[in-house]
Amino acid sequence: MSKDKVQIFDTTLRDGEQVPGCKLDTEQKLVIAERLELLGVDVIEAGFPISSPGDFNSVSEIAKLIKKDITICGLTRAVKKDIEVAADALKYAKYPRIHTGIGTSESHIKHKFNSNKDAIIEKAVAAVKYAKTFVEDVEFFAEDAGRTDNEFLARICEELIKVGVTVLNIPDTTGYCLPEEYGAKIKYLRENVKGIEKATLSCHCHNDLGLATANSIAGVVNGARQIECTINGIGERAGNTSLEEVVMVMRQHPSLGLDTGINSKLLFDTSRMVSEKMGMRVQPNKAIVGANAFAHSSGIHQDGVIKNRETYEIIDPADVGVNESSIILTARSGRAALAYRAKIVGYELTKLQLDIVYQEFLKYADRKKEVMDEDIHEIVSATKIAI
Repeated sequence: MSKDKVQIFDTTLRDGEQVPGCKLDTEQKLVIAERLELLGVDVIEAGFPISSPGDFNSVSEIAKLIKKDITICGLTRAVKKDIEVAADALKYAKYPRIHTGIGTSESHIKHKFNSNKDAIIEKAVAAVKYAKTFVEDVEFFAEDAGRTDNEFLARICEELIKVGVTVLNIPDTTGYCLPEEYGAKIKYLRENVKGIEKATLSCHCHNDLGLATANSIAGVVNGARQIECTINGIGERAGNTSLEEVVMVMRQHPSLGLDTGINSKLLFDTSRMVSEKMGMRVQPNKAIVGANAFAHSSGIHQDGVIKNRETYEIIDPADVGVNESSIILTARSGRAALAYRAKIVGYELTKLQLDIVYQEFLKYADRKKEVMDEDIHEIVSATKIAI
């Protein structure tokens, strides 16, 4: 079955870097950009050029560095000077994109801009028209689209299509939407915006309620064809949609008829690289790339995995660049797990020997959080059985 391609727009170097304490210098950004190129992302949002000279330089250097058919994107507000500076930073890019936008929710219009809907549309149209004088590819973000009235959102999208916008970013900026709500919003735009086929709908979801991945998948199921995401899900507040999660959701559910161009075998290594460069530890229970994602400590689970990996793993660890599943020995482990790990370190235990060693193992396991390979030698030695 042929699959629709979902573009992966990586914003690790822009939205991801907004995490307090995760500031990168240009050299670090270049290293990550090269890895994103190798990973197979479609768009790299390299930064917010007007925000600082360092950010401008980073966007410019990334634009020079990337040689493959990857779009390099710079963020702006719906402000002429922002757009001019972004265009200058992107002048070396093979495929440049200006990403401009403005808040569209009642909250943003009233409290942030002290404005009205007609004026917001006017500013949005003017920004896209001006950006189009510099680059052909212009993306518009309707900030806080998740809390924006659908009718108004459709109206602004339609006006932007008229002036040549190429991508319409529908952000759930505050992570407020439920998946069915966000999916319905994308569906509404697909069905009610005249000329919508001329632009790509994009999902940019935040994780304040832990729903960023679910919302992004709901978005592409309902017709969006770009997901904006970050390695490890880093980003403002509780973070952004996790690149590795949406990629593997689509790959593990072929019935969706959707896929990406990502080389998933590089996901684990890329996760570790970003974690190291940004000094931001990946939580052990993080889906796909966490240290415990393929680790098993329950005896029941261990026995199943040893017999057949698919009993408790829906992803082959090798598919995301992990060498193998981990059988972690704890007080909850059973005989099968102990025999498996003992064999790895050189002990072929008979059933009788295993029963004796297991009783000694439980004494160790009650004292320690985890029994390591070197402990197995001590445990076997303590039983004084002939092996």
